[in-house]
Amino acid sequence: MADEEKKKSAEENPRWTEIEHLPEWDEEFYHVYTAKKFGKWVMLKTLRPEYKGVPEYEAMIEKEFDVRYNLAHPHIVMINDYEDVPGVGRSIITDDVYGDSLRKLIDTDRLSPEILEKVLHDLVDAIDYIQINHLVHHPIRPETIIFTENIQNLKLIDVGFDQKKQLSPASTADDIYSFGKVLSELLDHIPTKLPHLRHIADKCCSENPDNRYNNIQELRLAIDKRNSNQVYIFIIIFLLAMLALLAWLQISQHTKQANDSHAVATESTACLVINQVNPIQIYGT
Repeated sequence: MADEEKKKSAEENPRWTEIEHLPEWDEEFYHVYTAKKFGKWVMLKTLRPEYKGVPEYEAMIEKEFDVRYNLAHPHIVMINDYEDVPGVGRSIITDDVYGDSLRKLIDTDRLSPEILEKVLHDLVDAIDYIQINHLVHHPIRPETIIFTENIQNLKLIDVGFDQKKQLSPASTADDIYSFGKVLSELLDHIPTKLPHLRHIADKCCSENPDNRYNNIQELRLAIDKRNSNQVYIFIIIFLLAMLALLAWLQISQHTKQANDSHAVATESTACLVINQVNPIQIYGT
């Protein structure tokens, strides 16, 4: 159905207005739209026409809704509902994240230090959340990383179509590999040479999974120019400092108690001496 027909259908149902197809956001099995629901901007994700009505794909989109509905993370697109939209069909309804994909920012030479910083931290946080919730998803790519139009908040889309009791080590390794590919492409388009980050990207992209970072925590430590040994050393130094402080407090307390005892003893001795002095001697009579 043409966009004009979709708009006409939407006008007949004021619940939905300003429906517009976003071809650059389309996914392998889905078309993506922006629209207003009761005047509020949202986004729609629906099966491509060739997959509509096919039980296998209908079950796929419904399962994706079930998997993602309860997710809540500031850097992952939130799903709100799953319903029929006039002129579009059964659709997953998400928050509005209208903006530019990382792919578009790369292709139009609009990268910035802020974009790189958000990829290094916000994207890693989102991947960590996905792994904690054992979500199976398509590879993370510049096309699935969105920066919102006004404040350039990083939002990850296409984050899961299934959920397992436990992710396999291969899934974790694949996420780290995908992150490395994204980071490597970013570094290719940034004029400043960043050897530390290039080393991280190369390690993430190693063909041998055993040579990659073992988990997201190791990746975070590397990004922050730290390693596990440094963390352990810091903890040990902190504990030694606390023990030294505790010992000092105990010594101070014992010294104070000893001084107090000495003062009491001196005062008692002085009183005893005074009591034993002959009053006649005091007045010289």
